[in-house]
Amino acid sequence: MAGPRTAERNGRRAPVARPAPPGPRRRRLRRPDRRTVVLALVAAVLLGGAGTWVVYGSGWLRAERVTVTGTRALTPAAVREAAEVPLDTPMASVDTGAVADRLRSRLPRVAEVDVVRSWPHTIRLEVTERKAVAVIRSGRRYTEVDREGVRFATSAKAPAGVPVLALDTGAATPSTRRFGADRLRREGVRVAVALPAPVRRDARVVRVRSYDSITVELAGDRTVMWGSGERGAAKARALSALLKAVPEGRHFDVSAPSAPAVADS
Repeated sequence: MAGPRTAERNGRRAPVARPAPPGPRRRRLRRPDRRTVVLALVAAVLLGGAGTWVVYGSGWLRAERVTVTGTRALTPAAVREAAEVPLDTPMASVDTGAVADRLRSRLPRVAEVDVVRSWPHTIRLEVTERKAVAVIRSGRRYTEVDREGVRFATSAKAPAGVPVLALDTGAATPSTRRFGADRLRREGVRVAVALPAPVRRDARVVRVRSYDSITVELAGDRTVMWGSGERGAAKARALSALLKAVPEGRHFDVSAPSAPAVADS
């Protein structure tokens, strides 16, 4: 007869191994039936149609007002008239690019414009006007020129603090034949832009005799021989230093900015 098992002889019963619990059962995803799919598609179409109607067909999101910001010489009324924003039309259908093109073509003073939809009912025109850095005199009229050489407005009075750009070259001079009158005017504008701010306020005339002979005439019968329009920043620094060192000077020469000169008479 077999003796007692070891666990029983020691007074203990050996643990009985239990089977591992079964893992979580995977639930099989049920495909939506055809009716559910059809209903979902119909709901999507209806929602899309309703959204389109709200944006384009209803009176909730229509252009009713035009606001203008950034004007200085121009008036908001003139900007609105030139823009011709179609009112009482859906906001989404307003062609902002066409509005901007109309403003730039009809108002040369406009340098940049942002046409912004301000929901739900406002079209906002954010205008940046050109700023004159020089004027060209023709008889009793003055044509304003911006820093890019664009002539954008003509008036009977020159704006304050803006020098006259004078082209003192004949049609037959070598400089004119080589560069052309327009290029020489742009060089004069380039000099006007490069002038230090305190000097620009005192500048009366920027006189262009040739490409490398440009003179700035200041208030108080002072003159600055600038040379060409090249190295404008270095010439501006040299001129500022001369004016500080010799404030009583009358004639300044910065055509060679590394060796500037000044004379009392």
